[in-house]
Amino acid sequence: MMINSADSTLSGALAEATERALVEAELRLPPDVLAVLRRAAATERNEIARQEFTNILENVELARERRVPICQDTGVPVVYITLPPDVPFSASLFTGVREGVHRATAAIPLRPNVVDPLTRENTGDNTGVGVPVVHVAPGDRFTVTVLPKGAGSENVSRIGMLLPSQAAEVPKFVVETVLLAGGRPCPPVILGVGIGGTFDAAAALAKEALLLPVDAMDRYEQEICDTVNALGIGPMGLGGDTTALAVKVKRADCHTASLPVAVNVQCWACRRATVEVRW
Repeated sequence: MMINSADSTLSGALAEATERALVEAELRLPPDVLAVLRRAAATERNEIARQEFTNILENVELARERRVPICQDTGVPVVYITLPPDVPFSASLFTGVREGVHRATAAIPLRPNVVDPLTRENTGDNTGVGVPVVHVAPGDRFTVTVLPKGAGSENVSRIGMLLPSQAAEVPKFVVETVLLAGGRPCPPVILGVGIGGTFDAAAALAKEALLLPVDAMDRYEQEICDTVNALGIGPMGLGGDTTALAVKVKRADCHTASLPVAVNVQCWACRRATVEVRW
């Protein structure tokens, strides 16, 4: 079977960019995430919580200095590609991303987290059937964004099909999700909230919301965040002022008889990185 040279070039360039993005995401926190962590640490009043923030920030610095993963749960890679008109949409995109994840797993190295859902057999390189998850959207630049997602936060994420008359109860659903999660997702958390669309679209919106800058919130997001923080769960579930560092919301129109709402919980280590693909 002959391999198209253009496809091979595209796949190779994307593999390199994916590896670079995953290395960056696993070893360093984005500046906006680091900023909200430092801001929360500076305003925290609870003594135990202040010590937890000290531990978190020391952990981040040690990971950067020693070039090791920020967390032992290096997650599963969720990948977002933006595709300009001159880049062909082909299987090479998925081949390239898969190869990049394979390389990064060995190079960093990453904990192999991907298993068959029923047999639990481990693939060994963080790739498998349907993994890495790849989302492709049109854009002005050819970029790859990697969002490693750990299980502790993913396992307490939640989706609900509310009634249209329950629009005012969306914040309650978000806060309830955090209350049910307690200390399991390693708070302080960042919450991605998807409102509208369909059952599956709301979940996708919630995860995409985690890609948004977290160092600023609109009024709706801030009000939800303040209510979450009033729960007092605090860093690592040990109590304190800061249970959520930020709440980010993405919306889509939906069916007149439906109101899907999804909450994708992310731990304080909101790891993500974007690299431009050169080919």
